[in-house]
Amino acid sequence: MTRFSTVLFDLDGTILDHFAAIHRTHSQTLQHFGLAAPTMAEVRSSVGGGLETAVEKLFGPANIALVEQAIPVYRSYWPANLLYEAKLLAGTKQLLAALKAAGIRRAVFTNKHGPSAREVLQHLGVGELLDGIFGAFDTPWLKPDARFAQHVMQALGADAATTCMVGDSPFDIKAAHNAGIPCYCVSTGTHSAEELRAEKADRVYPDLNTLGRDGLGVL
Repeated sequence: MTRFSTVLFDLDGTILDHFAAIHRTHSQTLQHFGLAAPTMAEVRSSVGGGLETAVEKLFGPANIALVEQAIPVYRSYWPANLLYEAKLLAGTKQLLAALKAAGIRRAVFTNKHGPSAREVLQHLGVGELLDGIFGAFDTPWLKPDARFAQHVMQALGADAATTCMVGDSPFDIKAAHNAGIPCYCVSTGTHSAEELRAEKADRVYPDLNTLGRDGLGVL
């Protein structure tokens, strides 16, 4: 059995495959300004740091002046795309259910728009398996600011000494380590196992099933 009493999950690339909707919305936004739609690979490599960071990366230095205008355009397209081809990554429901059965707190800790995160997870049927869903606009902070993680742990009644982060990117690793908690990563999202190890992930697993069995000991 795991030594952790609380597990915080990143969303995109960790427990949720939402890239079809994200790619469609970024494509519509860039085309709105007469620019070419990005590739899926470009979109995948841009996410993790929040919407503003992703838009800056995709518009690039040559179009940086358009970023401030592009944010509200992206947000105007997003509601119609929110549920487009959204799906849970393999093992998500089983792992959340096993953690719940073991009495371990479970929450989502993401830089995705908080209301969007809650809507899509309710739509996919896992809202009731989570003790909290915390995202952008729920606080003044984004990952990797330690204050965001501290807010989440305080809201959950969690102790950093028995809390673990599960993520798929350097933002997750930095967020966890800034808050004094370990980060167990899965290579199902935006970064390879080698990249995650280079960023000092505490452990790296190929998927949630392996993490739940070998890392958290609940499967």
